[in-house]
Amino acid sequence: MEDAVNQTATAAQSLGIPTVFYLTMILYAISACTHMGIFWGARPWLARMAKLSLLAAFIVHFLEIGWRGIHELHPATSVREALGFLSWLMVGGYLLASIRQRLGVLGAFVAPAALVVLAAARLSPSGEALVGLSALGRIHISLATLGVALFALATGLAVVYLFAERNLKRKRFDGILFRRGLALETLDLMAHRLVVIAFPIFTLAIMLGVVWVSQRASGFGRPEYSLALVTWISFAALIVTRTTHGWRGRRTAWMTIVGFVAAVMVFAIYLLRHSL
Repeated sequence: MEDAVNQTATAAQSLGIPTVFYLTMILYAISACTHMGIFWGARPWLARMAKLSLLAAFIVHFLEIGWRGIHELHPATSVREALGFLSWLMVGGYLLASIRQRLGVLGAFVAPAALVVLAAARLSPSGEALVGLSALGRIHISLATLGVALFALATGLAVVYLFAERNLKRKRFDGILFRRGLALETLDLMAHRLVVIAFPIFTLAIMLGVVWVSQRASGFGRPEYSLALVTWISFAALIVTRTTHGWRGRRTAWMTIVGFVAAVMVFAIYLLRHSL
C-alpha cells in the first residue's frame, strides 16, 4: 500500500501539464465570456456559441481526465484530482439539465466556476499524496465529490433565484432572467431537487469518511471534518425546514449557499494542506 502511495506521489510530481489541459481552459474561458455576454445581449448566435463551447470543453476535459488516468492519476487518488473531476461533473450536470430546461443563465455561473476549480486543481503544487488511501477512502472521496458537484449546481440556481427576486422587487422585467422565462418557483424547485438527490450521496460519503478516519491515526480534530459536518447540518436543516415548516425561496437559497461555502472550505483546506 505504501509503495502504491509513493508511486502516485511520484507520478503527480513528474507528470507535466498536457496540451489538452490548456485547450480545456481556453474552451471554458470562451464559454464563460460568451455566457456572460448573454446578459448584455440575448442574441441567438451568442447563446449557441456559449453552449457549444461549453460542450466542447466538457468533451476535451473528459479526454484530459482520461489522459491523467492512463498515468495512474485517477479522480479518487488525491484532492487535486477530485477537484478536477468535480468541475467536470458540475458541467456535465448542467448540460444534462439544460436539455429539458432553459438554463442558459446558469451557465454564466457554471462555466467560470469550472474554469477556476480546474485551474486550482491542476496548477496548484502537487504536494504529498494522501497517506493510507484505501479503497474505502477512494469511495469516500468519489461520493463526496459527486455530492458537492450537485450542491454546486443547486447553489448556482440559488444565486440565480436571488438575482431574479431582486429584479422582481425592483420591477425590472427587461433583464435576461425574465426574457428567458425563468420562474422563481421553477428555480426554487430545481435547486431543492438537486439538494434532495445530493444529500443522501453526501451523507453516505460522511459515514464512510468517519469509518475511514477511525482506521487512521490522524483522529477527528482537523478543521475540515468540522466543516464537513457543518455542510451536512446545513443541507439537512434545509430539507427539514422546507418539509416541516414550508420554507421556500430566499431563506432556502441562502441556506444552500451557506452549506456549499462550507463544502468549498473543506476542499480548500485539503488542497492547501497537501500542496504546502
